[in-house]
This record gives sequence, C-alpha cells and structure tokens, in this order.
Amino acid sequence: MKKSDGHPVLSALWLLAVITLAYGLVIFFLVVEETYTILVTLMVILFLGYFVRRVESLRRWLQSLVEAHKKLAIGWILFLLILLPILLGSNPYVIHIVFSAGLYAILALGLNFQLGSTNVVNFATAASYGIGAYTSALLAVHLGWSFWIVLPISGIVSAFFGFLLGLPTMKTKTYYLSLVTIAFGLIVYLFLNNLSWTGGPNGIGGIPFPSIGSFSLGSSWTLFGLTIPFQANFYYLTLILVVLSYVVAQRIHDSKLGLAWNAIRNDEIAAECQGIDVTRNKIMAFCVDAFFGGVAGTVYAFNVSFISPENFTFMVSVTVVTMVIVGGMDNVPGVIFGALLMTLIPEKFQAFQSYRLWLFGLIILLMLFLQPKGLFPQKIRRYD
Repeated sequence: MKKSDGHPVLSALWLLAVITLAYGLVIFFLVVEETYTILVTLMVILFLGYFVRRVESLRRWLQSLVEAHKKLAIGWILFLLILLPILLGSNPYVIHIVFSAGLYAILALGLNFQLGSTNVVNFATAASYGIGAYTSALLAVHLGWSFWIVLPISGIVSAFFGFLLGLPTMKTKTYYLSLVTIAFGLIVYLFLNNLSWTGGPNGIGGIPFPSIGSFSLGSSWTLFGLTIPFQANFYYLTLILVVLSYVVAQRIHDSKLGLAWNAIRNDEIAAECQGIDVTRNKIMAFCVDAFFGGVAGTVYAFNVSFISPENFTFMVSVTVVTMVIVGGMDNVPGVIFGALLMTLIPEKFQAFQSYRLWLFGLIILLMLFLQPKGLFPQKIRRYD
C-alpha cells in the first residue's frame, strides 16, 4: 500500500474524514430551507473548494490520500450514497431532487462525448431525452411491455434518431451545426405536441411503475421502523445507471474511439490525414449521446407516470450544455459534478426560477471568461 501521510492507517482515516465532511456539508445544504442559511452553506462549500484548488500543498496531500487508498475512497463514497435516502427518508422531495441530478448526470455524460470529446455543440439533448421517454411510454401503456424491456429499446430508438440527426450535420460546422441541432430539437417538440398518437399537448399518462418480481418501485418500504418513500427506489435505480454510465463513459474515453474523437476535436484535417474516418466517428458520437438520453428519458417517464412535450423543451438542452461546460469538458468525473451542481443549486433557490434561462446564460459566460476549461479541466492522457 502506498503511504501518503506517514502511516497507511492514519492516512486512510484522514481520507474517510475528508469525504465524510464533504458529504455532511452536502446533506446540510440539501435539507436546510432558509434562503440565508442556504446561501451561507453554498458559500462555505465554494470557498472550501477554491481553497483546496489554490493551496498547492493541500491539493497534493488530498491527491496522495486518494491515490494511496483509491478503492477505499470509492467504496466509502458508494456506501454514503446508498445511505443517502435513509438519512433523507423524511424528505422525499429532496430525494427526488437528487434523483433528478442523477438523470442529468447521465444526459451530461452522453453530451460530453460530443461537446467535450469531439467539440460538437449539440443542442438536441432534449430531443433524444423526449424520444426515449415517449418510446418507452407508448410501449408500456399501449402494449404493456415491461420497463426492463423498453429501457434498452428506447435507448436504441433514440440512438437511431441520433444517427438521422448526424447525417445532415456532417455538411456543416461550428455554429451552423448547432443551428441544425436546435432545429431538430424544435421539430421533435412540435411533432410531440401535434401528433394524436403521442397525446399531443395532453401527453401520455398512466405509465406504470417498474417492478422487480412482486415489488413495485412505486411502493414505500420500511427499514428498522423507518418508512422509506418510493422516491428512494428510483434514486437507487438511477444511482446504478449513473455508475454504469460512468464506467462506460470512462472506458470509451480511454478507447481508440475516444482518441479518435479527441483528434477530430483538435484538428479534423490532421485526423483525416492519420486515417481517421471523421464522418463515421462524428456520427458515432451522435448515436452514443442519443442512447444515453433515451435511457435517461425512460427512467424519467416511469418515475413521473405522466409526460408531455413541455418536459422536453429547449431549456433542457441548454441546462445540460451548461453542466458539461461547468464541470469540465472531456472530464468524466467533472461532468458528473457539474450535473449535480447545476441541478441542486437552482432547486434550492426557487425564488430565481423565473430567471433560470438568464442564470444559465450568465454562468456559461462567466465560465468561458474566467474558467474556460471548467471546474475540473480535462486531464492529460497517461499511457502507463
């Protein structure tokens, strides 16, 4: 075992203490309701994060702790995440917020393949999100198909539409490409809003809760006399999907496909001269992004039991783009952090909901000017 603070046991205890402290601050931020206290807690969290980044010796010490006890850190974080709904059992709304953050993390991981890895600015995330949700809802309501069957099918259908979107965009670049994706998102929204078999503006209701055997995810359960609301079931489902998405995203990032995307991002002409099929790899990025969106849309539809076109507006796409930029483009853990940050903060400051679009626009501008690489910049690839 690698020593980082004299004695390995002592360094492990330090690591657990730091993780638990950060976890406690997040829990307090989630449960507190007074606006002033929320603001003070957020400022404390941001200050601690800034302090760690600025103090080189502290940052290196924390990095050494993580490197020396990586498996312990991952295990402890997973344990605390599993414990979260139990600690928040009396506040189902907060559990739902964390569940939503998990869905946005999946969407952001998918978009990161384009915006971060390939430098393709795609504003059609809401479209793939909605296609996945509507595909699963239609199959479940009209054909009675199980959630576990429609989950991969919806992802594949969304990936197919991602392929259809990718084909015409290959003849465009920069902001022209972004305009095509915006148009695609608007077209999907109009179709969902006007077709009779999608329910039109009335949407689709009566989507059944998923079930595992005889247990429905829409049912609460009891643990040591404490009633755990059904929102916790969807939280655990999303947690599993986020972990799987993270593993897949990290593997793709480190694969030949991820290297090809990075080469295209840096210089398309040079990449083509190296034998990289730019068109095929770009379309692949569209398909992978849409698949992630379709999976997230399916979980969302089965959680709320009712969907309408208003759930998949352009604002969703803007939100996910903001998450990727804030977290750090082409940094998989950073993207997840950006999704959590940009979901929890707006939900805690409900007074500013009317200015949500302005707020996200301001955040993007500030990040581009002050921290263009995000809170967690892309790491230099290492080949060990």
